[in-house]
Amino acid sequence: MIGTVLQVAAGGAIGASGRYLTSVAATKMIGHGYPWGTMIVNVVGSFGMGMLVVYLMSKDGGTRYAPLLMTGVLGGFTTFSAFSLDALTIFERGEAMPALFYVLATVALSILAIFIGLSVARGIWA
Repeated sequence: MIGTVLQVAAGGAIGASGRYLTSVAATKMIGHGYPWGTMIVNVVGSFGMGMLVVYLMSKDGGTRYAPLLMTGVLGGFTTFSAFSLDALTIFERGEAMPALFYVLATVALSILAIFIGLSVARGIWA
């Protein structure tokens, strides 16, 4: 168990560093005013998750690298990739409505949660 946690932690450090560097590069190349860096990491992370799922499942013992690469690196790079995989998995099981609910509820509740968090924090520290 501790080995798996260390894999996730190491991968998370790599992924978070990649996210930061991607955001910095996007801002330097494209400029401020739109969250290009966030969009790029979400799209690239989702693409990477799709590639890794197929690749790791095709290799004998490949899933042993999932904690490092999927949860760690891609999780640190963007949790959107995990969200995308979850939504697609539900959809591919033939459950289109639950998949749609998952997507809409996750986005709506996340936006509501950040609004509430901002409001509470502003009430405390403003």
